[in-house]
Amino acid sequence: MIRRLAKKMRAVAWFGGKKRSGNKKVWQSGPSITISDVLEVNERRIRQAFKGSFDLVYRRIAIGKDGCIAALVVHIDEMVNPQSVISAIVERIVDKTGSLTDPNTAYTHIRDRYLELTGVTEECDFHKMVQEIANGNTCIFIHGVAKVLVCETQGYNQREVSQPTTEATIRGSKEGFVEALPTNLSLIRRRIRNPRLTIEQYILGKVSRTPVALIYIEGIANSRIVEEARRRLSSVNIDSVQESGQLEELIEDAPLSPFPTLLRTERPDRVTGNLLEGRFAILTDGSPFALIGPATFTMFLTAPEDYFERFFAGSVIRSLRYVAFIISLTLPALYVAITTFHQELLPTPLILSIAAQRDRIPFPAVVEAALMEIAFELLREAGIRLPAVLGQAVSIIGALVIGEAALRAGLVSAAMVVAVALTGISSFATPIFSLAISIRLLRFPLMLLASALGLFGIVAGLAAMVTHLLTLRSFGVPYMEPLAPFVAQSQKDEVFRAPWWALDERPRFVGEQDDQRIAPGQMPRPPAPDETYESDR
Repeated sequence: MIRRLAKKMRAVAWFGGKKRSGNKKVWQSGPSITISDVLEVNERRIRQAFKGSFDLVYRRIAIGKDGCIAALVVHIDEMVNPQSVISAIVERIVDKTGSLTDPNTAYTHIRDRYLELTGVTEECDFHKMVQEIANGNTCIFIHGVAKVLVCETQGYNQREVSQPTTEATIRGSKEGFVEALPTNLSLIRRRIRNPRLTIEQYILGKVSRTPVALIYIEGIANSRIVEEARRRLSSVNIDSVQESGQLEELIEDAPLSPFPTLLRTERPDRVTGNLLEGRFAILTDGSPFALIGPATFTMFLTAPEDYFERFFAGSVIRSLRYVAFIISLTLPALYVAITTFHQELLPTPLILSIAAQRDRIPFPAVVEAALMEIAFELLREAGIRLPAVLGQAVSIIGALVIGEAALRAGLVSAAMVVAVALTGISSFATPIFSLAISIRLLRFPLMLLASALGLFGIVAGLAAMVTHLLTLRSFGVPYMEPLAPFVAQSQKDEVFRAPWWALDERPRFVGEQDDQRIAPGQMPRPPAPDETYESDR
């Protein structure tokens, strides 16, 4: 299998890739080669291009009157829909060309009249034709014609649309992206049925040739931001793009920052909502996750459910999420700082209880907190990597067993177990995994600062973190917008969400031309009592 894969990679490099001269990388495209009018020559070249790959299918067909015209159908097995190849190509050209004797006439009739396919193009360049075969299309050669017909017959197996696994919601769409780019694009097209929805395709990866789609709404998205997205995608120069996470690291604004500057999601409704706000999305073939930009910090603490519930419930749930975010970031550090330096901040009975628990603990508070946090992270990682049937049981039972054993062994105190458990539960409330894992990592520097400087160390660490956040940009948009810089109009959809009839304008830093998204006067009002019963009197 490895040898066959290496052969395919060399085959792609053969028709236009990276050629090295010593340590210097020289980029050259192969010389242009036209399609031959001799079937044997074309077949030999294709075999040479694909290095004799076993999954390449060659079908010789005798068409025309008494089989006087030779044709060749070429495609890759398991990359095409076999029913389309058989019924819409092979059977059609055999049945319909029975009275023809001239190859050029047969070629023209097949192209214009006989093929029952929506996508049929003509190609004269051999390199492009080979790439079409690699993409899963079928090529038809006619002996005596120096052209080839490329038919869209892609039909490889793919996962069915199912519920998102990382962004669950109670109310809202249950559809999630899959690994097939056309299916993902259809999920968005079905939600925005407007010709202004623009989809631009890029082919990234010199070897993988991965299709990538840039999506935005013309007239709503800021043209300068879209142009910057185009520039960054066009500058990507890599052998292979297998997942959107690789692409994210190549186009983000702050690659060394612990905070993500692009929002990733597997929910089509979240992508749709951000497109309607004036942002863009990037979808990668082979990945069920979309990238959304420009991203701001508050976007990582919102969930689609906030907009589908009534605004009272949505606002309360979102504010609880902010509280959970603060707890997950600072609680272990606060425990270390208070138990080490600031015992006077706690009530006397509580500090005496904690002191009695820690009386037999051999480690300082920072070591105790670090041990528990590392154990909790190990259990969480093990629960993710294990099969689904075992993962949840192992993580829960492991936490109970290890926590109880650590208490009995005198390694940690009961208060520390409670603090770590509350921290872990709070971290689960962060809806976007990329921000949650960043906070999990930042807890450890805060604990070290708390062990050295107490509350002053925590304040200094938080101040450095906020300063860093204020310097970040996402495609030119301030990361902390609309909090800093402060935009009064956009506060309707930050910590608390205003009713839908009050969210009349799009975000100020993102939208360009069409800022109005809800017409004025949409607040519902019940009819007057006299009007209600006027018809009954």
